[in-house]
Amino acid sequence: MRKTFKLQDLDCANCAAKMENGIKKIDGVNDAAMNFMTQKLMLDADDSRFSEILDEVVSVCKKVEPDMVILR
Repeated sequence: MRKTFKLQDLDCANCAAKMENGIKKIDGVNDAAMNFMTQKLMLDADDSRFSEILDEVVSVCKKVEPDMVILR
C-alpha cells in the first residue's frame, strides 16, 4: 500500500533525511520519501501490517523531531 501523509511542524531538512533513513529500515517498508519543502511523507509498506508499520514510523520520527506530527 502506498500512501502520502501531510506533516506538521517539520523544521529541518537534515532531520527529514534522518527520519527517512530510519523509516526505510523498518521491516515491511518497501520505500519512503520525506520531503521537507512540501511537508509530506510518502510511505509504501506491506498492506497487511500498514497500521502497525505506521505506528513504528511515528516512533522513529519522534526520536528525531519530537514536535513533528504526521497527519492521518
